[in-house]
Amino acid sequence: MVKDMANAFSYMHQDCSPSIVHRDISRKSILLDSEYQAGISNFGTARLTSLIHLIGLHLQELMDMLLQPRLQLSSEQLHGLPFLELQIYKYLHMADEGRQLLSNQFLLEDFLLFISGIHAASHQMHAVFGNGSEGRALLTWKASLDNHSQSQLSSWSSSASPCSSWIGIRCNKAGRISAINITSSGIKGTLDHLNFSSLAHLTSIDLIDNALYGTIPSNIGNLSRLTFLRLESNHFFGVIPVQISQLTHLRFLYLYNNSFHGSIPEELMSLRSLVELDLVQNEFTGSIPTAVENLTNLNLLALRVNKLSGRIPVGIGNLTKLNQLSLETNQLSGSIPEEILKLGSLSVFTVAKNMLTGPISQSIGNLGNLTLLYLYNNFLSGPIPEEIGNLTSLEDLALDNNKLTGNIPNSIANLKKLTSLSLLGNNLTGHIPSSIGNLTNLIELLLYENYLEGTIPPELGKLKLLVDIFLFRNQLSGVLPDVFTNLTRLKMLELSQNRLTGHLPQSLCSGGSLTWLVIYENDFVGAMPRSLKNCSSLQAIDVQRNQLSGNITEDFGDYQHVDHIDLSDNLFYGTLSWNWSAFLNLTKLKISNNNLTGRIPTGLGEVSLLQQLHLCSNRLHGKIPRSLGKLNLLLELKLDNNHLSGNIPSEIGQMSRLLNLSLSANNLSGSIPEKLGHCTQLLELNLSHNALIEGIPSQIGILPSLETLDLSQNMLESKLPPELGDLKSIEKINLSHNRITGTIPSSFDHCFSLISIDISYNQLEGPLPNITAFQKAPFDALRNNKGLCGRVVGLKPCPQSTQKETSRRTSKRIIFLIVLPLLGTMFLLTVVVGILIISRSHPRHVENKPVELTGNLFTIWSFDGKMVYENIIDATENFDPKYCIGVGGCGSVFRAELPNGQVVAVKKLHATDGGTLRRLKDFTNEIRALTNARHRNIVRLYGFCTHIEHTFLVYEFLEGGSLMHLLSNDETASKFDWSKRANMVKDMANAFSYMHQYCSPSIVHRDISSKNILLDSEYQARISDFGTARLIRPDSSNWTTFAGTYGYAAPELAYTMEVNEKCDVYSFGVLALEVIMGKHPGDFISSILSAPSSTSTAHSVLLKDIADPRLSSPSKQESNIVVLVAKLALSCIDPNPQLRPTMKQVSDQLSKEIPTQFNIFPMVTIGQLLDLETTNFRASLEPGSGVGVLKKASGLPGPR
Repeated sequence: MVKDMANAFSYMHQDCSPSIVHRDISRKSILLDSEYQAGISNFGTARLTSLIHLIGLHLQELMDMLLQPRLQLSSEQLHGLPFLELQIYKYLHMADEGRQLLSNQFLLEDFLLFISGIHAASHQMHAVFGNGSEGRALLTWKASLDNHSQSQLSSWSSSASPCSSWIGIRCNKAGRISAINITSSGIKGTLDHLNFSSLAHLTSIDLIDNALYGTIPSNIGNLSRLTFLRLESNHFFGVIPVQISQLTHLRFLYLYNNSFHGSIPEELMSLRSLVELDLVQNEFTGSIPTAVENLTNLNLLALRVNKLSGRIPVGIGNLTKLNQLSLETNQLSGSIPEEILKLGSLSVFTVAKNMLTGPISQSIGNLGNLTLLYLYNNFLSGPIPEEIGNLTSLEDLALDNNKLTGNIPNSIANLKKLTSLSLLGNNLTGHIPSSIGNLTNLIELLLYENYLEGTIPPELGKLKLLVDIFLFRNQLSGVLPDVFTNLTRLKMLELSQNRLTGHLPQSLCSGGSLTWLVIYENDFVGAMPRSLKNCSSLQAIDVQRNQLSGNITEDFGDYQHVDHIDLSDNLFYGTLSWNWSAFLNLTKLKISNNNLTGRIPTGLGEVSLLQQLHLCSNRLHGKIPRSLGKLNLLLELKLDNNHLSGNIPSEIGQMSRLLNLSLSANNLSGSIPEKLGHCTQLLELNLSHNALIEGIPSQIGILPSLETLDLSQNMLESKLPPELGDLKSIEKINLSHNRITGTIPSSFDHCFSLISIDISYNQLEGPLPNITAFQKAPFDALRNNKGLCGRVVGLKPCPQSTQKETSRRTSKRIIFLIVLPLLGTMFLLTVVVGILIISRSHPRHVENKPVELTGNLFTIWSFDGKMVYENIIDATENFDPKYCIGVGGCGSVFRAELPNGQVVAVKKLHATDGGTLRRLKDFTNEIRALTNARHRNIVRLYGFCTHIEHTFLVYEFLEGGSLMHLLSNDETASKFDWSKRANMVKDMANAFSYMHQYCSPSIVHRDISSKNILLDSEYQARISDFGTARLIRPDSSNWTTFAGTYGYAAPELAYTMEVNEKCDVYSFGVLALEVIMGKHPGDFISSILSAPSSTSTAHSVLLKDIADPRLSSPSKQESNIVVLVAKLALSCIDPNPQLRPTMKQVSDQLSKEIPTQFNIFPMVTIGQLLDLETTNFRASLEPGSGVGVLKKASGLPGPR
């Protein structure tokens, strides 16, 4: 307080002109506010030390005012007078005795000088000391922010004037704070400590693009003068306070890109002055208030990317000033109201990605000022109306992914300003209209996945600005017109799966910009265009399944940006003499079924990112280069049906990720390398039809995922290694036409996964193993051996058969079916349905004799089906609950130990009244999915059984149990260290990538949760429970009923039943977070991670603070892979499915080497991971980069 007084007197004496002497200082003259800040008062005896002119008036002018007749002013008029005029008015209206008393003390001139001096002093002191309560309110708010924010606002100080030097502050003429403008400054904190009541003169608040969080305080309603409020791109959450309706002068309200939830308050609709209302990218639910029709001054109404439902209010049609209406990415239903189609002022109309139905009304033609029309991803039907041609201002038209029918209207040629035309994914028929050549501003033409026919019109050559042409999956025919000389900006050309013929135009890459040439499955002939050789911009070349020809050496160039090349099934010739060091980004090279000659170049080993190499069915000769062993990312190596010779290089064993190795039908010699046992992820090994010698290495028997082994047509000798019988996943073995001797090892008695065996034309002897693959093998698979015996037609019986007749438990009808992977899915379903119908069409007291399927058409588990059934019933004591190890939505899982010691998991489907069809659907879904899926991280299906009392599936048993069980137990979770957790996430990513990318059709699981992730004793993950899985075929509907587990299901499944891979991606992200946190993320997702870019408190939460506390911090080697897992998990749970990565992208990222020079785990925040692009993330781990690279990605997503 003493400092306050000293400052004030110093100011009066030194800074005021003229200086002021108070002359009557006492305790009564010092007043205090609620915070004990001092103010000097009672200037009645103060004296100015020199004469001055009055502010705005000379002394004479004031004297003239005094001589005028007295005016009588109302109290309202008095309130509006400036300070000086008010004092004069009071003087003129004093009682006579009062005026006489005043004149006795000092002259009128002194009085006026006194008044003017006090006025000047109070005005200047008000500015210096922080505009009173306004400055204190802002300083209090500043103190509540984090350190970075306070440094950003360093100019806010009690020693400086807010109106002159405070950054982001603007004042009105009266010196009151009228605007706060602090944008893109990283200000972090809440608004809870900002006293809006002290800022009554505010008219504008702009805090866009900061890190503010929390709720909007209710006292914001006190800002009665506010006209502009912009809080977009922050992390606010909660509901919009109803007090915002008190801002009756508000004209602009922007709350875009936050996490507000709840319904849009009806009170908001009372702000009739609103011109622009932007609530985009939040979590608002409920319907759009019908009272929106009251906002008749609205120019912009933007509600896209929320969870709004119900119909579009017809009252929006009353908003005659509306220029932009954006309602896309919600859950709106019903038809587009006719009333809206009368708003001639509209320039932007977007209702895409909803659930709208009905036709596109002819009234759409009334919107003559439209520049952008987005109706895509709805259920709109019927034809595209001719009236669409009335929209002559239209620049962007997207009607894709609806159910539109009929022809593309000729009137579309009127849209001469159009830059993007997207009609893909409909049921359109007819020809592409030649009048499309009038759209000379067109940049993007997307007509794929329709039923368009006829030729591609040559008028496309008029569209000189075209960048992208996508016409694939139609019925187009004829020759491709040579119009590309004019299309110098063309980047992407996708014409695959049509009926196009003739030569490719020579000018295809005349502009040098082509990046994407995909024309597979057509009937193109002739050589590749000359312009492609130097088309260095190319990133993808896929011309497979045509009749193209030419010298591959001469027709192709060096493409340093190309990602994949597929020239398979054509007539190319020449040698692979490309400059392979230039192919820095190549991941896929497929040139099978051509006429290539020469050797496989050693330079291929330098293409370090290569994942698939297919050179089958050519005329290549020479040795397989040892340099191929450098391709440690390779998944598939297929060189079969060539003229390769020499030994199989042992360096192939360095390809640790290899899934498929096929070298058959060559002239390879020497022995099988033992180091192939290092390729532990191998699913298929085919070395048949070569000249390989010596024995089968025992290391082949330790490949845990191997499913197919074909070593036939070689010169292998010696005995079979017992380890072959230990292959847990093996299904097919072909060792025919070799020189293998001895007996078949007894280990094959436990090879339950084996389906098919061929050991013919060897020198084997002794009894066959007692499993179905051998016992029921055709004689042709066993013939021409030295002395095999057994109960197979064509073989002599063994002298002392070890096989026993089994005839227990004949009291029930039993039908044991086996899955044969080569059976068509529809045939399999038909058989299962038929069997169930037949089995349930007879009374239960029918004969108890088992029914055998004629000819044993079905086998899966290589053992007698009836006996296995009885063994399972015995092992579980008729499914006694004490053997139950898990319960799911479709059934219960039991542990069964068979007489031979094999432990299996038995999933018994629930029996529910009236639930036969539903159980059958779950049952057959799981069979279909697991029949199509062959991967080491997908649970192995041994067989299935339908019985009048039981329907169950039999799987491999995984002793590690479920991920949920592991994490819920402190003891087991503490042993599940960071390295094991990261590897488990990689396992899951690889499996999902395989299901989505490599299965045909692709498989979407739909119900991923920690209960469905099983682990073996080495913590290797397996995906299980495919009861709700869906096979995604491109030619079928992918819409279905909801399936999933709460907390794991993707948010869009709340409003759409469309099944696609991005649903699994979301569930994977939740699982990955669960692995890091040690528990289901739950509220962490809903309250922090649900906003599109980052969350309310994400920038204040360190990753290490949410990591499983039962583990110590990860080591330097582990930390960055854990951070990468977290980053990828957060990207996978993006609320916008289109922004989620594919599982292949996730798998690829996790497979790349992570730098360890810099450990960012202890300091990285969730917000930084959310804001960071994956490429930048990797850069942040390089030496010298530090966390400085962890910066927000620039730009916001566009309207689409």
